[in-house]
Amino acid sequence: MIIVIPAYEPNEKMLQLIEEVQKSSSYQILIVDDGSSVEGEGIFEQAEQRGCMVLTHETNQGKGAALKTAFTHIHTHYPNEEGIVCADCDGQHRWEDIQRVAKELADHPQTIVLGAREFIGEVPLKSLIGNKVTRTIFSLVAGYKINDTQTGLRGFSVDMLPWLIDIKGKRYEYEMNQLLEAKSAGYKVHSLPIQTVYENNNKGSHFRPILDSIRIYLPILKFSLSSVSCGVIDFICFFLLHWLTNNLLFSVIGARAISSFINYIINKNIVFNRKKQSHRKPILKYYSLAGFILVSNYLMISLFNDTGKLSLFTSKSFTEGILFMVSYYVQKKFIF
Repeated sequence: MIIVIPAYEPNEKMLQLIEEVQKSSSYQILIVDDGSSVEGEGIFEQAEQRGCMVLTHETNQGKGAALKTAFTHIHTHYPNEEGIVCADCDGQHRWEDIQRVAKELADHPQTIVLGAREFIGEVPLKSLIGNKVTRTIFSLVAGYKINDTQTGLRGFSVDMLPWLIDIKGKRYEYEMNQLLEAKSAGYKVHSLPIQTVYENNNKGSHFRPILDSIRIYLPILKFSLSSVSCGVIDFICFFLLHWLTNNLLFSVIGARAISSFINYIINKNIVFNRKKQSHRKPILKYYSLAGFILVSNYLMISLFNDTGKLSLFTSKSFTEGILFMVSYYVQKKFIF
């Protein structure tokens, strides 16, 4: 087992963690110095003296880059290790909880094991609100619930390393991308409740609320914008074709054919980043869904417009709102 610690401007808390690990286990410790200042050199030197492996970035590249540097090193030099546990350097993760995550890996292969903070007791308000907002948005977009999407305490098996190295992102968004892409890559996510530890109101954290929040939410927005933009294309094409032909069925079919093809290309190549994946299986599933949505689109608009006596615009709006949720859920859960 290897404990990975991405570190930027660490303090004595990291050395305390190292001491606890080495006292009661034979786990190796790999630290990545992510461009810390000269003031931190003594901390890293002490870590090396205690037997830790230390890799160094000359400049600060971000937590995601530090983790990928560690994963690449392990994949190259330690391919037969039983697992990897990542922990933060600021004292937020207790050694007892790191051990629990390590032990869970044996029972959960092909799984990201999360040490999920419970957020009880004295928790900084920005951390409490930030986590609640992020996990709510995540559950709506990803289709499943995780109690703590931003935890840095995570366990992985070594056979997941090629996938972890390939995931995009250099800073805090990298950890969100892991969770967003896990299910489509064939991996599970298992959460283990851990104690929440905040030292000095979490002032040791290098998380930048505005910039890093944007980076975290950007992958989530990418999931949604694809469907929304193609919905707009479908909407415009529908009314354009209806204006040209005055034929409802042709307008629905034509608009859906154009927008669905664009949506498929965007989802496969950009949203889910499956450029190398064969088109055969996903495109068959996608257009089976598209056929169902197409029939439902026509029937629902007809029902609202003719039977419900609603305007064509209102009928189309209601229909798209309902089918948007159905389409998104099926794509996320079963196709990509």
